[in-house]
Amino acid sequence: MFESLTDRLNGIFQKLGRRGRLSEADVDAALREVRLALLEADVNFKVARDFVARVRERAVGQEVVASVTPAQQVVKVVHDNLVTLLGGARVRLATAPSPPTVVLLVGLQGSGKTTTAAKLALAIHREEARPLLVAADTYRPAAVHQLVTLAQQVGVEIHAEGAKPSPLDIAANGVGEARRRGHTHVIVDTAGRQQLDADMMDEVEQIRNRVAPHETLLVVDAMTGQQAVAVAEAFHARAPLTGLILTKLDGDARGGAALSIRAVTGVPVKYVGLGEKIEPLEAFHPDRLASRILGMGDVVTLVERAQELVDEARARALHEKIRKATFGLDDFLEQLHQVQKMGPLSQVLGMIPGLGGMSNDPKVREALEGKALRHFEAIILSMTRGERANPASIDGRRRRRIALGSGTSVQEVNQLLKQFRQVQQLMQAASKGRIPAGLRGMMGR
Repeated sequence: MFESLTDRLNGIFQKLGRRGRLSEADVDAALREVRLALLEADVNFKVARDFVARVRERAVGQEVVASVTPAQQVVKVVHDNLVTLLGGARVRLATAPSPPTVVLLVGLQGSGKTTTAAKLALAIHREEARPLLVAADTYRPAAVHQLVTLAQQVGVEIHAEGAKPSPLDIAANGVGEARRRGHTHVIVDTAGRQQLDADMMDEVEQIRNRVAPHETLLVVDAMTGQQAVAVAEAFHARAPLTGLILTKLDGDARGGAALSIRAVTGVPVKYVGLGEKIEPLEAFHPDRLASRILGMGDVVTLVERAQELVDEARARALHEKIRKATFGLDDFLEQLHQVQKMGPLSQVLGMIPGLGGMSNDPKVREALEGKALRHFEAIILSMTRGERANPASIDGRRRRRIALGSGTSVQEVNQLLKQFRQVQQLMQAASKGRIPAGLRGMMGR
């Protein structure tokens, strides 16, 4: 996500940092490069121009010139303006005065709208609410069946009537059903088209008039860049939008849509979709995304994910093992599996301040997501219970036997044992309060 833009910006700021005191000419030269980086990232021309102008206005001011670390101050100015560009603060989903809250999803075919409906339902469900999905896409073959399957997968109820009734009737019936059955939210999945057309817009308007949604959310594919911005403008003109959902954001190495769409349309991004697995949508936090773009990490989101996935009782048991220095390779393997649940490991690494650049290194990426992890698991499972509990007992003869049993090399067995010792030392240091509290929570304390 934003790899190319992050790399370009980090390179610009590193050069700026080597200059010490900054002249106005230094700032102007750096901002010309920032503007070029934004344009190459497919950011709207006017958005890029206005952004650089706002940054320059502050970056050549007294707060930067008089600063002890002017380059860092410029980075802060860029960060603050990125947050503003992305919308300033998180905008939550509206809540109806009396349930249910009606959410209408609209968008082009291929934007991932039906899958997004299920992901949104899962995100709402995890907040202890009762969403109802409504399958109102009667045009695309198997769309209703797909949503029924996804509803079962995420554990939420669905209202579906097949292809015979009109989408307007299905949507209205779904809202009525939700009201009768005490659901807190209704998510109406409407039909998309290959491209914008009058019929589609007319139908969206008619459904809006019929069900009076509290939210009309446009689902757009972030990977389409400026086309996503144009689609948002067109929809907003005919069916006023209250929010946007950007899908496939982790597949967008440039970031043009995410950086342009709020400024061009004036409509807030409320959620983002990452990956193809059926996982909850992520709430859109402008400040967190700005930090990720600038390679500053996102510890808050990382810790939130850890808190969702880590079982408290197991975490306490793990902490006790760390405290007593009885943390073994079985525990190490369990921790690797826990971290994998939080998403691709390169993405997790990118959320840790200072380590984001490492996730873009091909060798590091291969080590994190390639054969290495599978080999680690095979090596550990080829050990006896006693060896896993007490790795110090593994001598040269045992290492050769483990390598043979796991289909790996002695060097890979040695690498695993070395990394295990490093993790063991880190965790023991963490248990004594020698690392930041936010990261300590991820390790079971």
